[in-house]
Amino acid sequence: MQTTASNPRAELMRNPNFLWLLRGGVISMLGDQLTMVALPWLVLRLTGDTMALGLVIALMSIPRAAFILIGGAVVDRYSPKTVLMLSKYANAILLGLLAVLVLRQHSVLTLALGGSLQLSLELTPHITLMLIYALALGLGLAQAFGVPSGTSIMPQAIPAQYLQAANGVLMSLRQLTMLLGPVLAAALLAFSGTGTGSMPDAHGLAAAFALDSLSFIVSAWTLSRVRMQTSAEHAAGHAAISVWRSIGDGLLMVWRDVPLRLCFIYWGTVSLFIGGAMQVALPVLASDVLHGASALGLLMAANGAGTLLGMAAAAAIGARLRFASFGSMILLMDGLAGLLVMGLGAAGNAWLAGALLLALGVLGGYVQINVFTWLQRRVPARMMGRAMSIFMFIFMGLAPISAAATGWLLKLISLSQLFVGGGIILVTFAALAYLFTPIGSITADTPETPQAQ
Repeated sequence: MQTTASNPRAELMRNPNFLWLLRGGVISMLGDQLTMVALPWLVLRLTGDTMALGLVIALMSIPRAAFILIGGAVVDRYSPKTVLMLSKYANAILLGLLAVLVLRQHSVLTLALGGSLQLSLELTPHITLMLIYALALGLGLAQAFGVPSGTSIMPQAIPAQYLQAANGVLMSLRQLTMLLGPVLAAALLAFSGTGTGSMPDAHGLAAAFALDSLSFIVSAWTLSRVRMQTSAEHAAGHAAISVWRSIGDGLLMVWRDVPLRLCFIYWGTVSLFIGGAMQVALPVLASDVLHGASALGLLMAANGAGTLLGMAAAAAIGARLRFASFGSMILLMDGLAGLLVMGLGAAGNAWLAGALLLALGVLGGYVQINVFTWLQRRVPARMMGRAMSIFMFIFMGLAPISAAATGWLLKLISLSQLFVGGGIILVTFAALAYLFTPIGSITADTPETPQAQ
């Protein structure tokens, strides 16, 4: 009797642990997209200050970057399920508090004076910029432990033969939430701007934060249904290694691998100079040029859709689309991205800006798949967690500095000049890296098979 080959994805979708992780992950990721739109808009509504917006983004990102390596070591020492659940509860509390404060900011007290006369008194605002700074700091700290625990729980929850299929499903759904979440946030803001209080968008902003808070609570409950498969011996082995020793071993491994070191330095340089600029520039573009909260959601949705298309292209034709080398492909894509960023400087309407961000997303999605595949092939399996945490640290640690600097820089130059200058910098860095470093000659092939170590 002939048997058919097993279908890993079909078998995966019957795995109870994966289904609970999938449900909670999608709900949480969708909620995150609401806050990514609502928080910048809240700051601009309260202050109209681009420097304040850059500082809020930095305050969310700096503790996440500063503690993410420690967070990864803590996850290895304890249970990723426990650490992830605690981080979800912390996020839920902080976002719930923010929703309540924003709603009270809008409150108006109406007094009947008799007959048809009424007196409306706007209540004293209950939210200040300093309070937003404190909440942003708390959210960033929670993410420092949530990110490494979220990326490490899968291998301990499902059989190893399903990991590739599981990562593919979750990565695709993450991009879909990046498309749908901003659209939902834009709708909440667009249909709530009819109030008469100090912040007409308050109802929509509060709803966005409240829904994100609820998403963390629901995803924490789904996580409680997951049954971990880690053995006591595995946990004891991690506990025997100090946190600082574990971090140091990972840093030393990256430094000794020359191609890895060159790429990490290049990505870090790009992240430092322009990585956080887009986080500040896009809300300002929507506010000052496109004049609408819904425009910000649509711009982010366009970028999310492009990223999804780029990932699909990488999966479908990546193996057949040949470049001179892996390094040359990375530098070429960065150069093209720089040209598109320059084009944003001339974008005077949402359609043109959305088209440019869609194209940027395609490039980013294609590169992301190729970079992660290259890292997974190059790095030994026993070092993968630390290598990926260092990789995330590059973007989470240096981009906030860029974001804060961008907020200050926009007080000196125009938004159009910022986009043009950022694009020129990216094209220049890619060209210099190709001409004067060995990055362009780095191939996707490695002399070792990390999985065998």
